[in-house]
Amino acid sequence: MFPLRLKGKVALVTGGSRGIGKEICRLFIKEGAKVASLAMDKQPLIEDSEKNDFPENNFVYYQADITDFEKVNDIVTQIYENFGKIDILVNNAGMAKDTFLVIMKEDDFDKVIQVNLKGTFVVTKAVAKIMRKQKFGNIINMASVVGIEGNIGQTNYSAAKAGIIGMTKSWAKELTMKGENIRVNAIAPGFVKTGMTKSLKEDLIDYVVENTCLKRLGEPKDIANLALFLASEDSSFITGQVIRIDGGLRL
Repeated sequence: MFPLRLKGKVALVTGGSRGIGKEICRLFIKEGAKVASLAMDKQPLIEDSEKNDFPENNFVYYQADITDFEKVNDIVTQIYENFGKIDILVNNAGMAKDTFLVIMKEDDFDKVIQVNLKGTFVVTKAVAKIMRKQKFGNIINMASVVGIEGNIGQTNYSAAKAGIIGMTKSWAKELTMKGENIRVNAIAPGFVKTGMTKSLKEDLIDYVVENTCLKRLGEPKDIANLALFLASEDSSFITGQVIRIDGGLRL
């Protein structure tokens, strides 16, 4: 038996009610972590067959808007008081409202920036105060390949994810200024089978698969496995990095 890679760790995962976030929660728990999840949904969708993956003693769920600093700060304080520390933060929550620049509504631009970019800022600001006091921590931000390369019809989403990359690199420097062992990295997925990609047209999916070296979309478990690596001591000398995981996608 291999040792559990997150044994004794406490993790906060945003957007953990479904898709990639849910898979990250599941894997972290399996590897020994206690996981708190924060998302907009009233309750995470957990099937009867999955209940052993989300035991009540190792999983707690909070409903909140991640752009609401006061609410987020209260929840983060509660998590810290309940568990005594926060080792890992995964900023996974996000949304997309795709359309072309000339017809994009101002509200659609603002909403995507608010949830993806400001939400990441708000949660990290609350958690970083605790991690600086602890002198240790591990922050993993969910970026995207479109934050690196841009993409047609994703002005708002590309801008938000590019901003997350910039914050990742800034925080990796800022949160070690006083000798703290706080690592900050970003994951940049390509196209992954989630609820977000289910709404895409079939011909677009076919195009993406054809232009991906591995000829498939990613699975949530692919991203969760990378998050586990970054959350564990296996990556203890990695910080300030953006790791692309896209199967060799050529946009």
